[in-house]
Amino acid sequence: MKNYNKIFISACTGQLLFGMVMLSLGTVNTFITTHLNLDENTIGTIAGMLPLGILIGSLLFGPILDRYGYKILFIISSVALLITFQGIARANTAATVKIAFFLIGLSGGILNGSTNALVSDISEDKGAKLSLLGVFYGIGALGMPALMGLLNQIFNYQKILSSFGLFMILPAVYFMVIKYPEPKQKQKFPFKKGLKLLVNINLLLMGMFLFFESGVEGIANNWSTTYLTRDVMLTQNRALFTLSIMIFSLSVTRLILGTVLKNIKTYLVLTVSLIIAFAGGIVMLFSSSFIASLVGMILLGIGTAAGFPVILGYVGTIFPELSGTAFSVAFFIALVGNMLINKLVGFIAGAYGIKYFILILLASIVCMFFLLGIIIRRIKGQIEN
Repeated sequence: MKNYNKIFISACTGQLLFGMVMLSLGTVNTFITTHLNLDENTIGTIAGMLPLGILIGSLLFGPILDRYGYKILFIISSVALLITFQGIARANTAATVKIAFFLIGLSGGILNGSTNALVSDISEDKGAKLSLLGVFYGIGALGMPALMGLLNQIFNYQKILSSFGLFMILPAVYFMVIKYPEPKQKQKFPFKKGLKLLVNINLLLMGMFLFFESGVEGIANNWSTTYLTRDVMLTQNRALFTLSIMIFSLSVTRLILGTVLKNIKTYLVLTVSLIIAFAGGIVMLFSSSFIASLVGMILLGIGTAAGFPVILGYVGTIFPELSGTAFSVAFFIALVGNMLINKLVGFIAGAYGIKYFILILLASIVCMFFLLGIIIRRIKGQIEN
């Protein structure tokens, strides 16, 4: 493909925007709460709008891109982010913020799914390239709070958010001038084939693997700092530092996997990754110091890096004709897992204590071991490695 690099750069740009989206609420939460004098119940409702938008966006993007192609989704999502960041910067009511965060989540879900589907479509080494794509999520996720913290010393949060919104003009223009692959279903979307994907056992098994993978990543991001401050008795700053290091180790590992997955069988890499993640959970379970906690979080970051790139690579290989729709199904199941496992941790933490969060994490990794074994047996012969 003559313009492969330009298309890959556009996908990486979209994934970077998604990383920013995922950290957007946490980054501006305190400022919005103070400015609009919001109570905890309202903040909770706003917090729920972001994942709801991502869930719906993840469900919608696949059939749309299979029928109409990538360009329209990329442009609409970036323009929507431009408008919504401007909206939050100028918001005077909680209702405006709720709508804005829903639209941010919707755009983010579309960008996340479509960028992964695009890289899978245009790449031969799907797992390796998807792993490299994931690095840009980490850059966006780490960069958003870092930039906010730096710029907040000079400007108020409204000006910063407005500037983030204006920044979206650049990727929107870039998406407009790039020539993307043609839609796979130019005439009409094959609804019968699309519906069959919903009951395809192989796709559902891979979706269930990502159900637990997404759950593990979600609870590690959302509950580890609470566990470390309450049970391990770390300071808030040290707990947050370990979380940042986990995200950093995940991003660096995905960068390395861009080479590793080209030379080593993908299922072997994923198996070793799960072992490392399990080891990280064990270290966290018996952790009683900052250093031990740091080691455990680094192992979790390394161990969770391969899950999405490898499994999504399998999805793209096995369902090339409707890859967008197949990715939609996989991401939808993954996000449901993230939400449900987070809810489970919240319930158990409230009833029995936060320490059980690690046991749920370990149990999820064990489920991933079993699912991976079943998946590999079923798709053997359909994948190269």
